[in-house]
Amino acid sequence: MKRRNFLKFGTLLGLSSYIHAEASGTFRKEYAAVAPIIEVVLGHMFPPGSKIPSAKETNLTQFVYETISHPSYDRDIRAFVVEGAKALDKRTNGTFVALKHHARERALRAYEQTGYGDNWLGRMMTLGMEGLFSDPLYGANKAASGWKALHAYGGQPRPTVRYLGV
Repeated sequence: MKRRNFLKFGTLLGLSSYIHAEASGTFRKEYAAVAPIIEVVLGHMFPPGSKIPSAKETNLTQFVYETISHPSYDRDIRAFVVEGAKALDKRTNGTFVALKHHARERALRAYEQTGYGDNWLGRMMTLGMEGLFSDPLYGANKAASGWKALHAYGGQPRPTVRYLGV
């Protein structure tokens, strides 16, 4: 390897952790901006008083953040979750979080009629179900409440480290 290439490679390698940290910080800010929207959507999908634990009881919004912000998670899906929440809020002129239940239901049904909205709501449902029925080690499904609601139990052997220590 020539000295010039070695210096270029070394510089890029040294900057890679900075670039990753910068990207992580950017995503954290982007998610924080849409977290209230995601929380309301998950709360609407998994309401209190049903046979399964609610989104609020199981802290699904935090679970979704921790899951999609993990370095091994697909960047395109991560961006899709954030952009989909922004698109939903834009469709309601920035009022989605403040809408009453019936207006929120209408807004979600209208969003579902678009291909993008249907895919986004499906992704949110998938992430919510993953949280509700994953091992409690991952932060949701507290006290195995999701499993208990289904009269089921988790797989064996149970994980001892989140995300295989990745």
